[in-house]
Amino acid sequence: MNARGNVNNLLAFLAVTKEGSFTRAAAKLGVSQSALSHTIRGLEERLGLRLLTRTTRSVAPTEVGERLLRTVGPRFDEIDAELPALSELREKPRPQAHGRSRVHGARRPTDARRRVEPPTRRGGRSVGGHFTSPPPGMGGRRGTG
Repeated sequence: MNARGNVNNLLAFLAVTKEGSFTRAAAKLGVSQSALSHTIRGLEERLGLRLLTRTTRSVAPTEVGERLLRTVGPRFDEIDAELPALSELREKPRPQAHGRSRVHGARRPTDARRRVEPPTRRGGRSVGGHFTSPPPGMGGRRGTG
């Protein structure tokens, strides 16, 4: 089973233990009581452990179910508490950068497509770099790329 399925199954288990009833938990989760029962049964089968004791009038976690509840429950509570806190960050204005920002670019679009050739040596003297047209296929004037 994938991680999302495991999380959904654990959420179903937590809802049943919190509500103490498959019917109330199913209503809260927006699923049928039968679907919720199958979900819990599948979780128990995958784990090879019984998590809930069911009677006609109530549902209660077994010793193993209690352990799972103590281990997993607080983590989901932390997630539930953190999500609204993250939403508050979205609502706060972002700090503005101070000072000036400058972006330097080519003066003309064609300058941005040119490349600088490395300096070469001629007759023992260094010669500075110079601009050339871009290589074929890299843009430039019409008909050259």
